[in-house]
Amino acid sequence: MSPQQTMVDQETSTQVTVRINGGDVTVDEGDTILTACTQAGIDTPTICYAENLTPVNACRVCVVEVEGNRTLVPSCSRPAEEGMVISTDSDRVKHSRKMVLEFLGTANDLSEAPQINEWSTEYGVDVTRYADGAERFDQPVKIQDNLYIRDYDKCVLCYKCVDACGEEAQFTFAIAMSGRGFDNRISTEFDVALPESACVYCGNCIAVCPTNALQFKTEFDLRQENNWREEDQTITQTVCSYCGVGCNLELHVQDNQIVKVTSPADHEVTHGMLCIKGRFGWKYV
Repeated sequence: MSPQQTMVDQETSTQVTVRINGGDVTVDEGDTILTACTQAGIDTPTICYAENLTPVNACRVCVVEVEGNRTLVPSCSRPAEEGMVISTDSDRVKHSRKMVLEFLGTANDLSEAPQINEWSTEYGVDVTRYADGAERFDQPVKIQDNLYIRDYDKCVLCYKCVDACGEEAQFTFAIAMSGRGFDNRISTEFDVALPESACVYCGNCIAVCPTNALQFKTEFDLRQENNWREEDQTITQTVCSYCGVGCNLELHVQDNQIVKVTSPADHEVTHGMLCIKGRFGWKYV
């Protein structure tokens, strides 16, 4: 598409105006309420949402109140409509978000999910409210290779890893939801070990995990040694040297050693996704 055509499309695009917390916000038709909130500078908690994935409405922590709607609506997927009157900080919204975060904090280990913990503090979450009789997954960490580990005690079933492994990015379909009710969890087919599954070790599941249930083996080992010092790490952006696609890499360096590699979610080539070479093939450096 030519730059001139892009400018024409931008000029002719239909826009809608919504009122959020008493202020008007104008966005393109088809944009979500979450986009409008972000444009208005309103911090909206999200767990299952990622800018490079299609919303699945799994966590329900981004809900807002829309005037005239009987139920709260997920802002990450509900399109903004002309004349909508939206509240993101009503008592009903705050109560709903607080309960979701309390349920997650009761059933899961969120010790390595700083963003979720910040929201929990903001909403006054009390994880002891449902502690009596509460169960946790209480599974041993799965260490089946030297690339990454799976700690399902931290998994909040946001579905992002399944999407990244599937039709949103990799099209490998090595993992999926398994079981029902409290036994619902992420699993390989027939729960085989990861090296025996269809996994191609792209690590895109790690990239989108919000709780560190999936993490680099290098990071896991440093955490076990109480030597993971994120505040001392530097991040250097570069281009992957393995092929000519041009994937951008973010090298996380601690003590002059690369400890993990990520990719910018907004990069036009990778959209945060990499292959096994870009994600794990850095030990030659």
